[in-house]
Formats: sequence, structure tokens, C-alpha cells
Amino acid sequence: MSKLVVVDYEMGNMLSVKNALRHINTQYSMSSNASDIDNARGVILPGVGGFPECMRALHNFDLVEAIVKVINKGVPFLGICLGLQVLFQESEEFGNTKGLGILEGSVRKFPQSFDLKVPHMGWNQIRLNKPSAILKDVKESDYFYFVHSFYVEDSSILSAHVTSFSHYGNSFVASIQKDNVFATQFHPEKSGIKGLSILRNFISFCDEN
Repeated sequence: MSKLVVVDYEMGNMLSVKNALRHINTQYSMSSNASDIDNARGVILPGVGGFPECMRALHNFDLVEAIVKVINKGVPFLGICLGLQVLFQESEEFGNTKGLGILEGSVRKFPQSFDLKVPHMGWNQIRLNKPSAILKDVKESDYFYFVHSFYVEDSSILSAHVTSFSHYGNSFVASIQKDNVFATQFHPEKSGIKGLSILRNFISFCDEN
């Protein structure tokens, strides 16, 4: 039976993700091998760090094509934090860097004019926008753990896929679902019971599809 694969490109928050998956008794493998991703029953792309470095690492491991391919095949996919951001067309971090282009939109830096600390770090509430298979146990205004300096702004094109928002100076995308693609700006693996329920729901979605 094919496994759940956590993409290891030497930048993600691997230890916390591994601990969370073990806690919910999920069988998985860590891999930077394109063939493992191609044969996965589900894929998780965690991420901590800079957008340009992430895309460079994915290219260096020859994983960009593999990730796009597995998404287009309909395999369940979960992006976490930076793993959400790289699904988009580009980021303005250190100049414009192209992302995977799975979703239309751009990644922006939090404006300094809000007089708020950047990065946005710590627990924050989300506001539910649309039903999502991985958010079925989440209630309005539940708290989740965020660490990020950049965010995805809503747009008329993206709105159909935004499942929740959060607010830090302005409203930003907290989670999305487009068919088999799920992603969260927050870290479910660091968000206690509610975060673990999101991971369980994603595993259930993998089992059902």
C-alpha cells in the first residue's frame, strides 16, 4: 500500500510534523525522492523559512515537477505555512520569486505601517469562510499557531478556495482548499488538539480518495 509522504527538502519543520503524525498513529515516510512523491497516497509539504530558499531547494531536489504532477493527478496534498505560500504564483520576498503556480495570487509582506511586530508569531483566531474536509472539527474563532512575515491576500479569483481567514493588521488567508489541495498558513502540528484534528481529517481524506 502506498504511504503518506512528507516532503523533506531540508527546510520544513520536520520534527514537529513527525511528532504530530506519530501522536495520531499515522504511517508515513519522509522523502526527497520524486518517485516516492509520485506514488504517495497523500503528500504533506511543510515549510519554515524564506520563499526563494524554499523554491531553490525544491528545484535542487528536482521536486517541483513531482509536486505539480501529483497534485494534478488528484492525490491529496497538504501545504503547511510556507507550504501554502509556494502554491501561489509568486512572492515579493527578496524580489519576485515564482512559486508552483497551483493557485492564482501573490504573497505579500505585512506592512510596517500597522505598528505590529513582524513576523506575526503566536496564537491567533481564524474566521471560517467555506466548508472544508480538514476543518470539519474547527469552530468559529478557534485559535491556531502562526509564524510568518508574509501572507496571501484575498482576491476575487481566490475567494472560491479560501476556507478561513485570520487578521493581523489586515485580513489574510489562513487556509484554502481547491479540490484535492489543502493548505494552512498556521501550523496544525503546533496547534494542540485542534491542529491534530486537522491532520487526522487530512489522513481520512487520503483514505477515502
